[in-house]
Amino acid sequence: MADLLSKSLASQPMPKTEDVQGSAWRRVLTLPSLPEAHRSIPIGANLSWLRKIWAFAGPGYLIAVGYMDPGNWATDLGGGSKFGYTLLSVVLLSSLMAMFLQALSAKLGIATGRDLAQACRDHYSRRTTIFLWVVCELAIAACDLAEVLGSAVALKLLFGIPLLLGVIITAFDVLMVLALQGKGFRLIEAFVVTLIGTVGLCFAYEIFFARPLWLEAAWGFMPRLQILRDKEMLYIAIGILGATVMPHNLYLHSSIVQTRAFGQDDRGRGEAIKYSVFDSTVALTFALFINAAILALGAAAFHTRGLHDVADITEAYKLLSPVLGVSLASTLFACALLASGQNSTLTGTLAGQIVMEGFLQVRLKPWIRRLVTRLIAIVPAILVIAIAGEGRVTSLLILSQVVLSFQLPFAVIPLVQFTSEKSKMGVFVNSRLTTVVAWIVAAGILFFNGELLWLIFRGV
Repeated sequence: MADLLSKSLASQPMPKTEDVQGSAWRRVLTLPSLPEAHRSIPIGANLSWLRKIWAFAGPGYLIAVGYMDPGNWATDLGGGSKFGYTLLSVVLLSSLMAMFLQALSAKLGIATGRDLAQACRDHYSRRTTIFLWVVCELAIAACDLAEVLGSAVALKLLFGIPLLLGVIITAFDVLMVLALQGKGFRLIEAFVVTLIGTVGLCFAYEIFFARPLWLEAAWGFMPRLQILRDKEMLYIAIGILGATVMPHNLYLHSSIVQTRAFGQDDRGRGEAIKYSVFDSTVALTFALFINAAILALGAAAFHTRGLHDVADITEAYKLLSPVLGVSLASTLFACALLASGQNSTLTGTLAGQIVMEGFLQVRLKPWIRRLVTRLIAIVPAILVIAIAGEGRVTSLLILSQVVLSFQLPFAVIPLVQFTSEKSKMGVFVNSRLTTVVAWIVAAGILFFNGELLWLIFRGV
């Protein structure tokens, strides 16, 4: 196997990439992130600001996909039906954290020419690098598990395909990914935006007929200490955090911003950072509204009608049309779920490729990489469905999001560390205020995770 990987690496083009900050890194970067797409999208020198926004638009929407995947559905629906609008504050807080962290991720990729995985490899020891790679792969597998289960549930709801068979069918979506990857990065971005638009329209329709209590929803965005004191509420809150601030998205974003052929001087990089951060912030604002809509739908359709335990996606599908009195409500719900799952498949594939190449400098053929990732996700899904039954799917979805949340510090801490070091970032180093906020965000994530462990340990 090692010989095969060595031959595969040897056959790949190895263009030299400038080691921007020189001796600040232990190792010299030799292969750019996603070399087949690296600097493949031209940025004209004399474009107007509006055309520059358009030229840099795209990566943010690939990132936004991870913030509205099927894992979000289970956590948001569960939170909305059980606790009403209370956890909207968690959706807002986690979305703001996501915007901030993704901005740092884009800045790291543009300023250093490294994605986060490459930066970790070029800074830490071999042992630490391997550890970080393992926990990142576990996070990607957990994310892919949510996509597998979400897509399988959607296929069952729309076409009556048994859940176990639907899980197996999802292994073949690798063909769709490969077809798009061969047509250029802009096509991938266009496809993703189309599916995001589909999800948005479906939920706009649902919310219109659900008629949420807007005043209560507005108060729901105010943080409450009750969330920290209630173990069940905190568990779902951390699930929302894990489903919203996606650790593998930090690796992905720092790579795909390098698909733009921006200027390589400080002015060109500064302009690229500005427009890339604008792109991701707009896209994640849209994702915030989607997540808030899912939770508000759970609150308006179920909680206010006394249905406090609708955390199961299948149950929500069955209840939506009768509860809202609209025949299309359930069908559109399932269509949005399928679009969400397929969208996440694309970004999960890219993230897996970036992580393996960045940490290990191992390049596998895309179909092999995709198949390995999906098999890791399919095996636990099949076991749970076969042993515990289809009724445990939603619990597995929420658990996968909590796993993602616990992996977050291993991505966030290196990101904050690197972007705060002038020797690595040069003129683009974080300001003192940005550094303080970044460490507060990292500490907040650690606190939430520790609080949940403490409550579970005490058996509260």
